[in-house]
Amino acid sequence: MRRFRSAARFLFLLFLAVQSALLALAQEPPAARPALGASAAAGEFTPQSRAAIDKGLKWLADNQAQDGSFGSLSHYGPHVAITGLSGMAFILDGNTPTRGRYAPQVRRCLDFILSHTSESGLLAAETSHGPMYGHGFSTLFLAEAYGMSPRPEVREALRRAVRLIVATQNEEGGWRYQPVRNDADISVTICQIMALRAARNAGLYVDKDVIDRAVEYVKNSQNPDGGFRYMLNSGGSAFARSAAGVAALQYAGIYEGDEIERGLRYLERFTPPKSESVGHYFYGHYYAAQAMYLAGDEYWQRWYPAIRDELVATQAEEGYWRGQAGTEYGAAMALIILQMPNRLLPIFQK
Repeated sequence: MRRFRSAARFLFLLFLAVQSALLALAQEPPAARPALGASAAAGEFTPQSRAAIDKGLKWLADNQAQDGSFGSLSHYGPHVAITGLSGMAFILDGNTPTRGRYAPQVRRCLDFILSHTSESGLLAAETSHGPMYGHGFSTLFLAEAYGMSPRPEVREALRRAVRLIVATQNEEGGWRYQPVRNDADISVTICQIMALRAARNAGLYVDKDVIDRAVEYVKNSQNPDGGFRYMLNSGGSAFARSAAGVAALQYAGIYEGDEIERGLRYLERFTPPKSESVGHYFYGHYYAAQAMYLAGDEYWQRWYPAIRDELVATQAEEGYWRGQAGTEYGAAMALIILQMPNRLLPIFQK
């Protein structure tokens, strides 16, 4: 795990440098702004994908609730996870809570999540279902936003949120729907791993043993075919959780080896356009895009154009994507995937 610690330190320094450049860039009027990540993203964006991103961001901004939340268009109602993911979609466009064309939307996402903190550290709105999902994604957003908005209340909410994750890790090394130390599943566990990784990148302390135990849980969830099962004692492999499993190992500093190679081979079975009918489509591709990017150019250059073109083709005329958890969720996830070539969020950096 030495590589994990050094990577986290490097990413935090890189994060500060990126934010300085991002703040300067966001002060320019939109018409004068260069294409973000233009040198790194050569050939990755197309005119069609840029148009889809602009349309999607506008739709998302137009559908933010007055309290700053997203999720009202779904059966969940206002939701911290959907709000956090939407906030990250705006950040990937080059916005911060104080700079950029969608700065008000980022700031209102942040304020909504801060208004739903608790003494225990749990981040959850009244309509939350499976609160540790929402907690993980909203903690990730707080960690990503913290360097852009070093307000004391952001750090305190993030500190409490991390404390809750650490305190509720079960004996297997994982987490499940409720903030208690009972059972675990790989999907909720990976949400917490990503949140902890982002918090470490932002400078918060996370005990190495917590990460080591979580990584061991993920490793123990891998099946012989390279995919990942839902729980340690049951379940076959499936695309979405397998993409999440590979990405989680990579973010823990495991970039090579049998687990990664078998996992990537399994994921390649679902290379778009073969993936439209898979379960948990947006959740899976959110992690698959990260896994392929971290696997290197050979994988990324095959995967990203395929999912990019598939998402462009499936966008609704109004600008949203219809996801399993509603249109706001679908739009946020699709926009995060499409904008990954901007390479602006530290959690998505190599």
